[in-house]
Amino acid sequence: MKSFRFSRKLLSIPYLLFLIFFVLIPTLIIFYYAFTDSNGSFSFGNIVDFVQGKAKVVDLIRSFLLAFINTVLCLIIAYPLALILSNKKYNKSYIIVLMFLMPMWINFVLRTAATRDLLRWIGLDGGIYTYTASIIGLVYNYLPFMLLPLYSTMLKMDRSLIEASADLGAKPHQTFFKTIVPMTVPGIISGVTMVFMPTMSSYVIIDIMSERKIAILGNLIEDSFNLSSWNGGSFVALIMLIIIAITSFLTRNIEKDGTVRGGLW
Repeated sequence: MKSFRFSRKLLSIPYLLFLIFFVLIPTLIIFYYAFTDSNGSFSFGNIVDFVQGKAKVVDLIRSFLLAFINTVLCLIIAYPLALILSNKKYNKSYIIVLMFLMPMWINFVLRTAATRDLLRWIGLDGGIYTYTASIIGLVYNYLPFMLLPLYSTMLKMDRSLIEASADLGAKPHQTFFKTIVPMTVPGIISGVTMVFMPTMSSYVIIDIMSERKIAILGNLIEDSFNLSSWNGGSFVALIMLIIIAITSFLTRNIEKDGTVRGGLW
């Protein structure tokens, strides 16, 4: 009788089981409901209902625009901040970085509610300034997810190239756009991916900040499931999956030199 020989391949079994039960099977269920009617018969009715429902298309466009604006603002704020924090001349420890992460230790619903109350206090009531308040809430919650990948990438930059660029007579803006930015592209792509897609379904933040005056894709899914419309809600969820798949496909070759998405070190 042969003795049992341990193989490292066995270590992948828990991961494979997780993928099967919590990724593959739920995805197949979504596909099933998205292309069937309430009787379980194959149907394209959910597609027709979504396209013909102007409100749903508007919610999709609104979700995309809010996600785009939030991503751009997070990138504009996080990029120079990460550049400063990654410079050992200004940041000699990780304490300053942790200060930006500490709010993430608090439940995001509580953080968002506190942000809403603060905006009310300074006169930016979400019931009146719905989009302004919503954008502020989104940026506040998602800024760390843009900051971390950028910070991680900038720590690994070859700063000798930056010095060489300056020594060769390049102006500061030329050094920035032709040397620094290309080296931080993996961090930019990671940050954009981590902010853009979750924003499109962050209906809880939008509901709290706008006092339920703005609806996005996440609201459509919630409302459909609350009304037991599993088929319609599953089709909206399928749209989200398709957008995620397209985004992942377009950015699959961007990560270089072993850069880890969202990694801190």
